Amino acid sequence: MRNRSADSTAKGFKGLAIGLLVACAMGASAVAGAWVQSQRTVQPVLSSDQERIITEQALRDSAYVRQNVNLLAGKVGDLQAKLIAMDGLSKRVAEVAGVSYTDPEVQASIEQTSLDPVMDDITTAHGASWSAEGLGRELDILTHQLSEQKDWFAMLDLVMTKRTGVEASLPTLMPVDYPYLSSSFGWRRNPVTGRHTLHEGLDFAAPKGTPIRAASGGVVTQARYATGYGKLVEINHGNGLITRYAHASSINVKVGDLVEKGQLIARVGSTGRSTGSHLHFEVRMAGHPLDPTLFLADQQAPEHLVTDASKVAQAVTAKVR
Repeated sequence: MRNRSADSTAKGFKGLAIGLLVACAMGASAVAGAWVQSQRTVQPVLSSDQERIITEQALRDSAYVRQNVNLLAGKVGDLQAKLIAMDGLSKRVAEVAGVSYTDPEVQASIEQTSLDPVMDDITTAHGASWSAEGLGRELDILTHQLSEQKDWFAMLDLVMTKRTGVEASLPTLMPVDYPYLSSSFGWRRNPVTGRHTLHEGLDFAAPKGTPIRAASGGVVTQARYATGYGKLVEINHGNGLITRYAHASSINVKVGDLVEKGQLIARVGSTGRSTGSHLHFEVRMAGHPLDPTLFLADQQAPEHLVTDASKVAQAVTAKVR
């Protein structure tokens, strides 16, 4: 019994020894195979011609990129120079337009806007050529400057548009085609009462029925008979500015009508406190009378019109002072 157990143990050790030997043999074979393979692998070696070709190609690519960067940098410089010229032009326009007086807040924003020097940070540290990094920074600066210019031009456009609207509302058109003044604005002896009073408008001598036209566009606020004025038309032009057309023989508009500059609104007459056929024309700002000649354009009447009106004016002058 003991002999059988000893034989089994001996056989087990023998099998284990054989397995270890086989494993060692396989490991050694793998190591040997890897060594042989490494000896067979040959590192590639470039010839001198191949190295020269690769170097020349890299130099050509570098020169091409550098040339394009330089061309782009030159265009950026030209664009920024034009931007500075536009900035100077816009400021001169603002100066001529008197923005500093009418819109000081806009003028202040203009003065705060300043453009950086042209192409001040594009060269490399050695100054040999343009750098892509410096060009990128310059493009960012240029984009910011263009944005500021856009905002400023928008403000200037708003100011000029507003001013155009205000100027369009001014009563600059002669209300009648008879330029002869029988009485001007200012202190005078009233032809009815004989007392010295302020004549708050202009009197245009004209025959009855002569068309009366709006000196500027606006909204009709009065179209009625008023004491002293007779048949009266009043037009509101906005911003506290109104015009009045008095002593009319007939009225062609009604309250609330929107009229345009030059539109027929009434006809000359002698209603109310009047000594003859004429138009009494007033301009008022916030209720205060202003001299209408400050607004009326210096219009030269046609020669034939002056000839036709001369006889009528002479006849009416004797009645209206």
